[in-house]
This record gives sequence, structure tokens and C-alpha cells, in this order.
Amino acid sequence: MDTPHKTNPSFGTGDADTPQLEKRMRIELKDIGIPPRPAILEAIDREMAKDDPNFAHLARLIGADVALAAGLIKITNSPYYGFGKKVRTVQEALLVLGLRVIVKTVAGLALQNLFKNSPKLERFWDASAKIASLSAWLAQQLRGKVAVRPEDAYTFGLFRDCGIPILLIPFPEYESILRQANHSATEGFTEIEDRLLSINHCVVGAELAEGWYLPAEIVEAIRHHHDPAAYGLATASSASGELAAIGQLAEEIVQRATQLGQTAEWSKLGAACLAVLQLDTADFETLATSAVAARSWEG
Repeated sequence: MDTPHKTNPSFGTGDADTPQLEKRMRIELKDIGIPPRPAILEAIDREMAKDDPNFAHLARLIGADVALAAGLIKITNSPYYGFGKKVRTVQEALLVLGLRVIVKTVAGLALQNLFKNSPKLERFWDASAKIASLSAWLAQQLRGKVAVRPEDAYTFGLFRDCGIPILLIPFPEYESILRQANHSATEGFTEIEDRLLSINHCVVGAELAEGWYLPAEIVEAIRHHHDPAAYGLATASSASGELAAIGQLAEEIVQRATQLGQTAEWSKLGAACLAVLQLDTADFETLATSAVAARSWEG
């Protein structure tokens, strides 16, 4: 199983990495209450650590949670995996996807289940699911240009903004901060969060992802996906930079197509994202047109 590391030197720089700010954020994180890794992931890990994992036992573990099981089957049958035959059971999904993919997929589903009882977040998770599905589709379309696997792009799409619902719980004022950050065409998203809240959703999201043992490149992409300086340093071989750029492309296409949740992020990050992915504006427009025609965010 992939294991996370603290840093990726090819992606991530700027104010969020300065020792003073990092120390302050660590203090803030202690009081926020980041959700611990779900028990289902620990149980899957224990089974995967065996010389001969029992797929039937894993299927029972996942199947005990109806929402988790249904979500897993739905994702397995998504177009971006391209399997000809539809799976109907959790055990079939395990056999088709394999253990490496399953643990990331279950983590994403478990994340959504943590906040499923909050009606205010329904639109947020709907947008996250669309961005995740479209990110996986984009990773497929960009094979040869990027090394990102579709399943990793999907996982990143779900987790990239997971710090937002976590911060909404203890900080009622965070909703207005989000509105300001979403619509600022000049000041950076996380700069506004840091200035008004002394913490930002990227740091919180990366902390959760690291605590849930997501791969290092996903953790670092979450930590820096709003940082223009980080995109500037990212190289075409950097999985973290590619993940972050693909997620931003997906967000822009979804926002254009649905006219929902409009933000100013593309105006600040778009050029850097295209550079990381070795695309020009015409390439992006072609991808966007194809994605809209196929409604690729529907998964």
C-alpha cells in the first residue's frame, strides 16, 4: 500500500511553508478536531497485510455499510474505469479494482459519509463528486503527458477541499470568509483564509489526508493546490503538481458547464496549470468541449 511522506520537493513553496506560519497552524490544528482515520480503513489494512487476503471477508466488512457498498459498486461501474461488464456485488468490485485502488476509493466514500447528515454540505459534496469524476476522465485523456493514474485523480478530486467542511464546524464565520476567498481576483484563496482565520483548508485537508495514510503526492497536492508559487515550481514529472493542475482544470470545466459555485481561481491559477500539464489554451478548450459533450463529470 502507498504510504505518505511529509514533503515533496518538486511541489510546494511559499508562505505556507515558512516555519513561523507552520508552527502557528500546528497550534490551530490541535483545536479543530480533524476526524480520525475510519475503523473500516484500519480493518482493510489488517486484511491487506496478510499473505493471502480474504476477499470474501473484505467484502463483508465493506458490505456492512450499505452506503459504502453502494458507492463502491457505483464507482467501479463508472465510465473512466472502462470495464465492459457491470459489477453487482462488493466482492466483484474488489476483484475488478484490486486492493490498491479499493483502499483509496473506500477512503473517499468514508470521507463523504462523515458529513452526510449536514444539508448545508450537499452542494459541496455534489461539486466534489463532479470534480473527482472529471479529474479521473482528464487523467485518462492526458495519458502520455501525465503520469497520474485515474483512480488517484479521483481520490484527489474528492479530498482536495475536504478541509472546508472540517473548518465550517468550529468556525461559523468561515462561511463568509469562503465567499470572500472564492471571489477575490487578486488575493490568494489561502492568503485570505490565513489572514482572517489563521488557518486554511489546504493545511487542514492535508493533515486529514496524511492521517488517513493517503499517498504522499495526494497529500502534497491538497496542501498546495491554491498556491501559485507552487505551480510555478512544479515540473511535468511531479505527480503532485499534475494532480493539482488536473483538479483545477476539472473545477473550471464543471463551473463553466453547470454555472454553479463560480470562483475566481482559474484567473489566478489557470496559466500555471496549463504549463504543468504541457497544454495550451486551444488544448484546454478542446478538452473542455469533449468533457461537456460527454458530461464526463457524471461518473
